[in-house]
Amino acid sequence: MLQEFDVSAKIEQLMHHYDDLNRAHETVLKARSQIEKLTIIAASCDRQESINQRITAMRQNREQLRSFFALKKLEMLQIEEQSLQTQIAELGEKIESLKTIGGRLQGDRDDLKQQIATKGGDRIERLKALVSEKNLAKEMTRKKADAYGRFARLAGFEIPDNLDSFLANRRRIDELLPACRKRDEELQTRFTDQTIDLRKHQAEHKNLSEEIESLKRRRSNIPGLQISIRNALCSSLAIEETQLPFVGELIQVRESEKAWEGAIERLLHNFGLSLLVPDKLYAKVAEWVDKTDLHGRIVYFRVKEEAVGVASELHPDSLVKKLEIKADSEFYGWLERELGRRFDYACCENIERFRREHQAITRNGQSKSGGQRHEKDDRHSIADRSRYVLGWSNEAKIRALAADLKRVNTKIDAISSSLAALQKERINNQNTKSAYESMLVYEHFSDIDWQQIAREIADLDKERQQLEESSDTLKQLSIKLQETEGKIASNQDKLDAASNTRSKSEERQSINKQKIEDTSAIVEAVPQQERPELCARIGQLCEELKPGETLTLRNCESFEGALREHLQSRIDSDARRLKTVEEQIVQLMQDYRRDYPVETQEFDARVEAAGEYREILRKLVEDSLPAFEERFKKLLNENTINEIANFNTQLNLECQNIKERIGKINHSLAQIEYNPGRYIRLEDQQAPDADIRDFKQELRACTEGTLTGNEDEHYAEGKFMRVKAIIERFRGREGLADSDLRWRRKVTDVRNWFVFAASERWNEDNTEYEHYTDSGGKSGGQKEKLAYTVLAASLAYQFGLERGVVRSRSFRFVVIDEAFSRGSEESTRYGLELFRQMNLQLLVVTPLQKIHIIEPYVESVGFVYGNDSRESMLRNLTIAEYREEREARAR
Repeated sequence: MLQEFDVSAKIEQLMHHYDDLNRAHETVLKARSQIEKLTIIAASCDRQESINQRITAMRQNREQLRSFFALKKLEMLQIEEQSLQTQIAELGEKIESLKTIGGRLQGDRDDLKQQIATKGGDRIERLKALVSEKNLAKEMTRKKADAYGRFARLAGFEIPDNLDSFLANRRRIDELLPACRKRDEELQTRFTDQTIDLRKHQAEHKNLSEEIESLKRRRSNIPGLQISIRNALCSSLAIEETQLPFVGELIQVRESEKAWEGAIERLLHNFGLSLLVPDKLYAKVAEWVDKTDLHGRIVYFRVKEEAVGVASELHPDSLVKKLEIKADSEFYGWLERELGRRFDYACCENIERFRREHQAITRNGQSKSGGQRHEKDDRHSIADRSRYVLGWSNEAKIRALAADLKRVNTKIDAISSSLAALQKERINNQNTKSAYESMLVYEHFSDIDWQQIAREIADLDKERQQLEESSDTLKQLSIKLQETEGKIASNQDKLDAASNTRSKSEERQSINKQKIEDTSAIVEAVPQQERPELCARIGQLCEELKPGETLTLRNCESFEGALREHLQSRIDSDARRLKTVEEQIVQLMQDYRRDYPVETQEFDARVEAAGEYREILRKLVEDSLPAFEERFKKLLNENTINEIANFNTQLNLECQNIKERIGKINHSLAQIEYNPGRYIRLEDQQAPDADIRDFKQELRACTEGTLTGNEDEHYAEGKFMRVKAIIERFRGREGLADSDLRWRRKVTDVRNWFVFAASERWNEDNTEYEHYTDSGGKSGGQKEKLAYTVLAASLAYQFGLERGVVRSRSFRFVVIDEAFSRGSEESTRYGLELFRQMNLQLLVVTPLQKIHIIEPYVESVGFVYGNDSRESMLRNLTIAEYREEREARAR
């Protein structure tokens, strides 16, 4: 009734395509293995080049030490030259001042001498005129001194009362002003940087505040940007937001599985931010998204109503089992299937089990998919609830964001305080700098030395008073002349000392200039544009060798020697390391040539041949491997997967044929009265056999996703491994050939895919009277009656008979061997009557003990007799002739 479907040719064709595919796969694996080994060689060559470059750089640094220290020495010599120039200039100013005083004293002396000569007749009037002139000069000088004093107090300097303290102030300003200007620039830079940092934290504060306010107005954990995009979409299309939920709003981690919440949130983060669009809204949503500038990113799934399928069997420790789907959601079924399909990750408590699983995740967030791809993203803490998106309660996320907001507030307060302090320091520094610059306006001490003029006025007044009070004019003039002579002598001593000091300074300046000239000859060999980089590079080495030590003219040579020894030591160390790396490279190249002798016939195992190996790697990565993978995927998708799909389709067609045959048999059974007012109906069911169930699942898994255009490497590799497992079992694995052959026969014979049951139903309303899953619990006669009924219906289907229609020329011959030998008389009569009603041409082979039951239905008899001589005889009799002979024998 159910013929066996011949699958051998199909399987042979599958194995033929698989052999081509397997060769293509081996080519891909070989290319990948080559790339892996060549990548190691290239990395080692990169390390060798890096060490070589480092040695070259250090040798260059060593050779440039003389130039660097010459540059530094020249800078210090130039500073020394500036100091000497300042000192000589100050001494010159002091000498000029002393000469001025000396000239004035000599004028006074000459005047006194003249007055003594003339006995001082007009001296008093002359003194009054001098006092008037000097008072005017004193007032002008005093105003300058007051201004200078204000600037000095602002700068924190003492107000000078003599030339030395005035010159000391100028020297100190020359030292402090550059640092003050530099400090002003540093404070401005820090102020700008901290202002930018403050704005960044203020923006973060604003975002956090808005996100918290947004979360308080709803219950989901979806970020505000995605919510705003959905709000705009729903508002434009007049759609309720509940019709377009985010995945994260419909699933959450079970309360009992909170220990896994961080890992699950990390794995499902992007999926949780996806929007679910019912099929009826898909067209409008797709159009709106396409024409709208979202100012963000949105992912959505089209959920079709007819997308119904059996949920895949989950891993016992599947991540999916730790999730809870919102019970009242219309997307419950879709989410259940999609989670099972995409996130059936085994949750592993330890790394040993993680390594064994094909697709798994650890509590620390490391995931594995496809058996090969591993990922762990620690850019954000796994316990950072501010990034959680799952669940229909956001209280925990609000608390986490509130903690972040408090942290940001603290940073803003700290930066604001720092900015206030910086601003205050900037103002103070700018005031100080302005005071320094204003003090430098006064070039000579005499510009502010009003006390000297006041003393001179006092002397003149005193002299005038004495002249006015004394009648002995000549005596007073003589005393005054003596005093003036003493002042001239004292002033000359100071002038001689200052001149002597300037001479020594000029001598030192001459020596310094010669050193500058000698050093400049070395410095000039270094191009101007290279000097900043040279100073930065060698300066860094100096800081590394002697942190915090200042380079001076005295320690230049010792510093250079120590740094030269340090560089030479590092060069020697790297040279030893370079030799080790080059030996490793040669060994790796030798191993590669041994593994791939054909591809490396003309290659050498030398460091100098690195370019050849890099070129092989480049061609493999850019050309060969993509071509091999493309051919592998093409063979997989266009040949093997298609053949498996056709094979699966053919098996399903055979299943459909069986169902159609059962339907036709049921049509015949409906015409047979099994019991008064009832008939029999056959029902087909899926066989519970595990091998058949697994085989069908494997076939489906091989073809799933073939229409999606998925070109993912792990996808193709996974498909190949599934195909390989089926084909190798079809072919027969080593040591398991017999069991694989039995398995192949069982799973590819679609008749084994079904088990059948019989349902006894009422003719009147087709309701079931009794259901027979097997013949257990029935009497022998009942079993035979059921068997005859099904057999008669099957024969009617086989011969195309209709009950009650006589077709004299149709072929409907049936042979029943050992017929009715063990059945009851009632079931035998039922069967014969049923066969007669079906107009079957019947040949019954039976022992004589059943002849009295069969006789009413027989037209002719073939009587077979055998004896002990192993011979037998056959007599053909009509039923009438048989009855006559039987009656004759009875008389």
